[in-house]
Amino acid sequence: MITGELKSKVDRLWTTFWNNGISNPLSVIEQISYLLFIKRLDDLELAKERKAQRLNRPVQEPIFSAEQQRCRWSHFKNLTNAEEMLKLVRDEAFPFIKNLGGPLAANAYTRHMKDAMFLIANPALLANVVGQIDQIPMEDRDTKGDLYEYMLSKLSTAGTNGQFRTPRHIIKMMVELMAPGPREIICDPACGTAGFLVAAAEYVREQKDSAGNLILNGPGNREHFDAEMFHGFDFDATMLRIGSMNLMLHGIEDPKIEARDSLSEDHAGIEEAFTLILANPPFKGSIEQSTIAKDLTKIIKTTKTELLFVALFLRLLKIGGRAAVIVPDGVLFGSSKAHKDIRTLLVENHKLDGVISMPSGVFKPYAGVSTAILIFTKTGAGGTDHVWFYDMDADGLSLDDKRQPVEQNDIPDLLRCWQTRNPEQETDRTSKAFFVPKAEIAANNYDLSINRYKEVEHEEVEYEPPKVILQKLRSLEDEIRGDLNELERLLG
Repeated sequence: MITGELKSKVDRLWTTFWNNGISNPLSVIEQISYLLFIKRLDDLELAKERKAQRLNRPVQEPIFSAEQQRCRWSHFKNLTNAEEMLKLVRDEAFPFIKNLGGPLAANAYTRHMKDAMFLIANPALLANVVGQIDQIPMEDRDTKGDLYEYMLSKLSTAGTNGQFRTPRHIIKMMVELMAPGPREIICDPACGTAGFLVAAAEYVREQKDSAGNLILNGPGNREHFDAEMFHGFDFDATMLRIGSMNLMLHGIEDPKIEARDSLSEDHAGIEEAFTLILANPPFKGSIEQSTIAKDLTKIIKTTKTELLFVALFLRLLKIGGRAAVIVPDGVLFGSSKAHKDIRTLLVENHKLDGVISMPSGVFKPYAGVSTAILIFTKTGAGGTDHVWFYDMDADGLSLDDKRQPVEQNDIPDLLRCWQTRNPEQETDRTSKAFFVPKAEIAANNYDLSINRYKEVEHEEVEYEPPKVILQKLRSLEDEIRGDLNELERLLG
């Protein structure tokens, strides 16, 4: 989790931008991201230089050429002339990161940085911001990710298209539930800052085989990881830039991040392309019928984005591919024909593996929406026998706007229950985790809300007999009357 000290540093940085006329929250995030990226590149170069010095050999694959040393953070942060600093950053360092990889580079980062603009025109503002950013630690990957999430949480609303920033601990939980392997082809069709892809990369990096060797060191695994594993779509140019930077900073050099409106564009060429989908897509109600991709309308007749995204996930997955996706609660119990059709499709035509009910405060402070996680496998031929349900009441943080750490946390238990799940044993409907047979779900109009199946255990409370209670009330009245008489006597 991001510390209070780091939060206060980001808050001061944010206020500095606002006081100097850059008040659009996404513009602030974007400008801070550019500077953080320049600083991070210099940190990486410094680490390479230290290693080369220890080994007494030249720096391997330097980021900065001899002519580009002026672009380094460690060079310009020490300039005392603010106007000189602005000129160097605007005219040299920023173009350097825009064209990272050279003119022939065709990676996602270079494509999405093409239209990036450096908005800081005030020398004093830049000098102030550089001084503040220099105090922010960037060595730790988790800290950097939390920092991004904290900046994004400062958006006052969910964004015009209903984007909700997924908390990193929920992303990590979903990745651990799905346990991606070294040859997965992973997609987030609404990738935003690429949090799911980053977390999946971190998970895969740490996995070891039975002999204790990193699985990425297996034949062909590293090549697949670097070039083919990670895919993401978004139609927000700012998010594409931030996401590309985030992935590059996490060592994913060539992710396939594309500018694409996932619900409006037909998916020729990418249908049945992925083995794993991790997503928390935006939900904004309804979209125009005429703008919906035709290959989605073949799956379901609706204009509701939450249902169209589920259809999209099925469209993008290979047979045998898996998904863990966040949906608003209405998907689980909505009574319209489209709601029932999409649930029927998941249960009858594919394999619905699990439904995790999450507390409504998970997305605070910027949304109080109630959500759930659907876990399913695309089969095209059914396969649902039982559906696993989990009632998650706490995620380790308070469920108010402050989201402070608390002791109550169901996530470790949820992961343990998922890994050891057994439909023959988990039949107790009063526990947090239990299975429900497909036939029962079908009989309930394919309702997937946990309250439909969970049983509440009522404790028997014994009360004293009415006559005993009456006698106690009379005794209490006598005491009160005695006290009043004593008070009256004292008052004379």
